[in-house]
Amino acid sequence: MKASFYQGNRTITVKDVEPPEPGPGEVRLRMAYCGICGTDAHIYHGAMDKRVSIPQTIGHEASGVVEAVGPDVTDWQPGDPVVVRPLDNRGETAADRGFSHVCAKLKFIGIDSPGAFQESWVVPAFTLHKAPAGLDLKTAALTEPLAVACHDVRLSRLKADELAVVIGGGPIGILVALVAQAAGARVILSEVNAYRLSFARDLGIEAVNPMDVDLPALCRERSGGSGADVVFEVSGAKAAALGMTDLLAIRGRIVVVAIYPQPIEINLFHFFWKELQMIGARVYEPEDYEQALALMAQKAFPVERMITAVYPLDRIGDAFAALDDGSDGMKTVIECRGS
Repeated sequence: MKASFYQGNRTITVKDVEPPEPGPGEVRLRMAYCGICGTDAHIYHGAMDKRVSIPQTIGHEASGVVEAVGPDVTDWQPGDPVVVRPLDNRGETAADRGFSHVCAKLKFIGIDSPGAFQESWVVPAFTLHKAPAGLDLKTAALTEPLAVACHDVRLSRLKADELAVVIGGGPIGILVALVAQAAGARVILSEVNAYRLSFARDLGIEAVNPMDVDLPALCRERSGGSGADVVFEVSGAKAAALGMTDLLAIRGRIVVVAIYPQPIEINLFHFFWKELQMIGARVYEPEDYEQALALMAQKAFPVERMITAVYPLDRIGDAFAALDDGSDGMKTVIECRGS
């Protein structure tokens, strides 16, 4: 079988290796597709070399078919179409209070252990979710990022007809906007990139450039003067974090989706003056995966249009290089199965 290996220095190679054997409680998958995540790009750029074990197979936005099961696995059979929730919480303790998706010793599969950019992949059986009948495996590879969006919207406590602003129109921002709309909310997406603005609009999302539009005024206009009910900060931009409180109504909620590795300035006076709430949102829980799969099965929105490029496994290096070139696109997917 073929497997890819991140070698450091923006280099990914593909080699022939022996298929791994599943151990107790494990399942071997015949991989179908795996999306390239922003985290994978950070690894490729060397930003996580202290965390990954080079050479390392990375990738975690994955779909495939059960190929073999290890001892003690009874819930899965060869041929089952599945997606992987790549969180290994086997180091969880009572101090984690049952929040296994953010437990202190959580290992992210595809970063802390081998990932999905290979033809066969062994994972713990408890990470699997069955893909609905009729859902093609290429679209199913979007389950992981869609589950992120489902988690973000669920934690926001968003209600139908509330006004939500999504700051940032990358893949996660677009998916948050689509999930929020599916929940019945009125959504405005804020983005400065012309391609992303057009992409969002083509999906039926109201998208504005905050350089051209007075976004706080627009929020007040759409809400009888009060402001937005929820802001999803997905951009990771310091200016967005500083300005997000201006958008909100009294007792509005902020969901911080973007990763901020360093402290930044936030207008805390608005938190006091308007009794705002800020909610952190990290990865997902099993129910978010199930909701993501249900939304795709129901065809709640055309999530498959998020896939704008597909590369075979033996060209994975070209796929990462193309992303570095800054070409327009939303989600690049690697076809892992061999010919």
